[in-house]
Parts: sequence; structure tokens; C-alpha cells
Amino acid sequence: MQVGIYTFAESGVDSITGQKISPSQRLRNLVEEIVLADQVGLDVFGLGEHHRADYAVSATAVALAAAATQTEHIRLTSAVTVLSSDDPIRVFQQFSTLDNLTRGRAEIMLGRGAFVESFPLFGHDLNDYDTLFAEKMQALIAINEDEVFSWPGTKHLPAVDGRGVYPRPFAGPMPIWIGVGGTPQSAARAGALGLPLALGIIGGEPVRFKPLFDLYRKSAEQAGHDPAQLETSLNVHGFVAKTSQQARDIYSGPHNEVMTRLGGERGWPPATRAQFDASASPTGALFVGGPAEMTDKILAHHEIFGFTRIMIQMAIGILDHKSMMQAIEILGTEVAPAVRKALGPKPQ
Repeated sequence: MQVGIYTFAESGVDSITGQKISPSQRLRNLVEEIVLADQVGLDVFGLGEHHRADYAVSATAVALAAAATQTEHIRLTSAVTVLSSDDPIRVFQQFSTLDNLTRGRAEIMLGRGAFVESFPLFGHDLNDYDTLFAEKMQALIAINEDEVFSWPGTKHLPAVDGRGVYPRPFAGPMPIWIGVGGTPQSAARAGALGLPLALGIIGGEPVRFKPLFDLYRKSAEQAGHDPAQLETSLNVHGFVAKTSQQARDIYSGPHNEVMTRLGGERGWPPATRAQFDASASPTGALFVGGPAEMTDKILAHHEIFGFTRIMIQMAIGILDHKSMMQAIEILGTEVAPAVRKALGPKPQ
């Protein structure tokens, strides 16, 4: 199983502590984090795309490329690319360029987006939220598979008459994942297409989401795909430190600040430490603790879901860079090896 992390690269001012980090500093810190993740043996690093003042990454492939030639093994992916408000040809070209820089380590994770700022920014109607994604996803899949791209012209995309799209990926088509947040239709669509599924969980008991994995695998089988050959990822919020108490103390403040601030936009009540600690329990949504606690929770949920990858969003809010680097090192040198040892060697 692969173990990795992802981040939205928060920047700005922490409303609780007053700590400030500029986009420039956050991006420089980000490169250091990706390089360290590679050095300590993590499998994948993902970046989310946002178009807000509190996040530093709106051009995901550019940010990943900044670290690409300083890494050797780690896979680099979006988490997610908001394809609905982007151009599938340009998305392909950007990530194919990244794929060539890394000699075949680029991936694309597609999603419709939990934030919608990019839709009016690029002139799209939110009433087309799903049809934009469906059309552009089909186009991106076609571009990834074939050098010569033809498109008949549809509601959201103009016709293309047999044009080459370059550069081509380093060694064949790039992995394209579908990121879902709990919508059964999205899970079923990913399965029917035979694409890897990344399930994001930010609240509630994760076991409640198992039916989505079941639906995904059933839809894949019905469409003629072998579910055993499809990759799946569990994407969660979490943090690891030397001790459980330390992990909770470091992570709870920034995490709750973000959840309270976003809650003000979406009508949620303010986040509390008691709620945080409850969510960090063995059955809760947050993967927070010391190395042994983190390892046990990953293995317990692997038993439930059977995923092939876990990605942990460790930088939520304005998190101290030193603490983040220490967490990456612990995850790579203690947690990931323990998980791999428990699950046995990769099949040859």
C-alpha cells in the first residue's frame, strides 16, 4: 500500500494566533516538504487547487514542477484538479510536462470542486456544475490515451478535428484518478470508467463510507473491469507527532480555526477541541496521533476498505513549518514502514 500526504498550501493570517505566512513563503516551504517526503520514502504528494486568498496554490502543476527535479521517487499529483472550470487540453499539457520532468511520476486527480470560486472567475455557470465535469473528463481521458485528439463539439467544448496534443507523457498515459467526497453517482461513474477512486473523508465515522467503495467496485465489475486491478485511495485529515498528545495539541488549533472560518461561510457551528478529540478517536474521521496510533488506525481502516493508498492532509490552517517537517519525517520513517511490514511485500 502507498502512503502519502496532500495539502492545500494554506497562507494568510491565523485568526487565533496572528501567525502570518505569505504565498511566497508558503510555496518555498512547500517545496521543502515535497523534497523531504521523497527523501524519507513516502510514495505520493498531492496538491489541491484553489482560487482563494487563504490558499497559495491555484496553479497546481507549476507548484509541483518547482519540486519535480529535486525529487527522485515520489509520485506528484493534484488533489484535486477542478477540471470543470479548466481546459482539458491545457490540463493535460501541464501535467504531461510535469510527467516528463519527473520521468513518469505525474498523476492527475480530477474533482468537481468543493469550492466554487473558479466557476465565476473563468466565466462558467454553476448550473452546469456536473455537465462541465462530465464533458471535460471524457475529453481529458481521450487526450491522455491518444496523441491525435478529435472532438465533435459539445455544449461546453468546441470541435477539434484530429489535432496532436503535446508533449506526450513520458512512458504512456498518465494515471487519472477521480476524487469524490461522498456522492454515490460519482463513485459509480469512476467504477464504470475503470478509473482509480480517491475518497475524501472530512467528517463522520469513515466506516459509513464503505458502501461507496462497494458501489465503485460493483459498477466497475458491471462495466467489465476487474475491481481487483483498480487502485483506491482513502484521503483523510490527520497529523502525526512523537506522541498522541503532541499531535493533537499541534494540529487541533489550525484545524479548528479553518473549520470555524469555513463554517461561518457554510452555516456550520464553530469547531471545538472536544469535537476534535472525539473525531481523533480510533473510529473517528481524523487520523491524529503518535506513530503507533497512526499505524494502527491506517491498518484498521485498510481492513475495512481494502484501499491501495492512503493520503493524509496534514497541513490544515497555518501550521508551523518545523512541525510539518517533523511530521513528514515520522510518517515516512516510522509509520509507512510499519504499515508496509504489516501488510507484507508488494505483489510482483
